[in-house]
Amino acid sequence: MSSAATAYYVPHSARWPIVGSIGLFIFFFGFASWLNDAFLGREMFFLGAAIIVFMMFGWFGEVAKESESGAYNSQVDTSFRLSMMWFIFSEVMFFAAFFGALFYARVFSGPWIGGVGGGGADMTNALLYEGFDYVWPTNGPGDVGGNFEKMGWFGLPLINTLLLLTSGVTCTLAHHAIRAGHRKPFILWLLATVTLGFIFVFLQAEEYMHAYSAMNLTMNSGIYGSTFYLLTGFHGFHVTMGAVILLVVMIRAIRNHFTAENHFAFEAAAWYWHFVDVVWLGLFIFVYLV
Repeated sequence: MSSAATAYYVPHSARWPIVGSIGLFIFFFGFASWLNDAFLGREMFFLGAAIIVFMMFGWFGEVAKESESGAYNSQVDTSFRLSMMWFIFSEVMFFAAFFGALFYARVFSGPWIGGVGGGGADMTNALLYEGFDYVWPTNGPGDVGGNFEKMGWFGLPLINTLLLLTSGVTCTLAHHAIRAGHRKPFILWLLATVTLGFIFVFLQAEEYMHAYSAMNLTMNSGIYGSTFYLLTGFHGFHVTMGAVILLVVMIRAIRNHFTAENHFAFEAAAWYWHFVDVVWLGLFIFVYLV
């Protein structure tokens, strides 16, 4: 990092926050509309995604230029680190809510409507859901979505687990390489990490296609289908974003943007990548295995 910056850097007024807000609104509004077969839902989804990508390239590009120009000092570096820590904490809470929904459905609401447990569960089962015996996975007493097969842990899920664990190792090796000032190994280990990440996403898409076509396991398959795709889908989205971020970091590394002393952009991406690794281990255990 250049020693030219002596005062805390205050960025100039930027248009990117409002552009990002508009893009996120259109993206999620379009996604919700698409799921409900509303007019122009799919088109709005892709328009919002395009605006978000445009915002990211523009905003992150400006930050990279500021960093390379030596505008940041150690205080700014600390601010970036704290911001990334809080962002990852928010992501922890994000997934904790979904894991909590899965836990509640499996341990409390499912057994309760099946007549298991106290608090009038037997009466509720007798009056409202007579004949329903709760067994996980379930699509509820209404047999929502019809018969389906449970997604097993062997095959693609196990392969994807090994891929992500390996990618965590290659990401760590890349970190050691840049800290030692070895630029070429740093780029090669980054390339390996990015490749493994995109292979993971491709195999997850294959898993989804198989689930829909051969197992009748869809997002409409009751509580099991909805929680399965909610958890694995959002995780897949995070892996995709993490792989894209690492790809951008790799391109910057090829352009000689990082040194042994100044490479927080990579460190932030690595923290994020290890986070999605840990989340996947939780998914593999509680969604596929248990």
